[in-house]
Amino acid sequence: MSIADRSRLAGIAVIAFALICSASARAQDLIADLSSHRVDITTGFTGADLLLFGSVDDTGDIVVTVTGPKENITVRRKDRVAGIWMNTKSIQFTGAPNFYAVASSRPLEEIAPPEVLARQEIGADQLRLKVANGQDSRAREEVAEFRKALIRRKRAQGLYAQTPGDVTVIASKLFRTQVHFPATLATGIYTAVVYLIRDGRVVHAQTTPLVVEKVGIGAEVYTFAHTRSATYGLAAIIIAVVAGWLAAAVFRKV
Repeated sequence: MSIADRSRLAGIAVIAFALICSASARAQDLIADLSSHRVDITTGFTGADLLLFGSVDDTGDIVVTVTGPKENITVRRKDRVAGIWMNTKSIQFTGAPNFYAVASSRPLEEIAPPEVLARQEIGADQLRLKVANGQDSRAREEVAEFRKALIRRKRAQGLYAQTPGDVTVIASKLFRTQVHFPATLATGIYTAVVYLIRDGRVVHAQTTPLVVEKVGIGAEVYTFAHTRSATYGLAAIIIAVVAGWLAAAVFRKV
């Protein structure tokens, strides 16, 4: 499907959504939905794009955040020791989102003050990343340095994205934005939150769930490897031995 076709379908989806929900919109100031509530990771998965769209019956700015499952992440720092680069220090952050994306109708600093953004964790720099137990005695400056390194690494991997101005508002009523999920996406439950912010305050919010999961042969292999690890390891060894024997036989004939 071409980009033009996808754009036309997206436009049709927004209009259809507005028509279907027009009666409800009078009672609710904010209604939002996703083009799909599921992302299937297959063997050839190269990423996915989902459309988030909705209608608003009030004035203000639209901010969208999508947060992935939590994980513990260890950030290490390398220093040169006796002429060799080595890991010298590390900090583990607990409960950090594997994926985080934020899109807004305007730059965030123009929409709300820092304390409001921090309270709602809007923006990667506002995420509350906790240090693992036993490491909370580190100096604040040192923790901040490692925190910035984590966010830089996630952004380089395409897992933390911030796109101000990417939310399109039509006639002050309809809005839409496209959320990109990279190929390195983790499985789990994701949460999309749409905020309506006016005069620097959050006046409405709506949460929508999203499921990311492996399907097909890749999912079966993944499940088998985690539920029957001993059998999987034995099978992998046998396959490697057979493959090596066949390769040796072929080269002997050549």
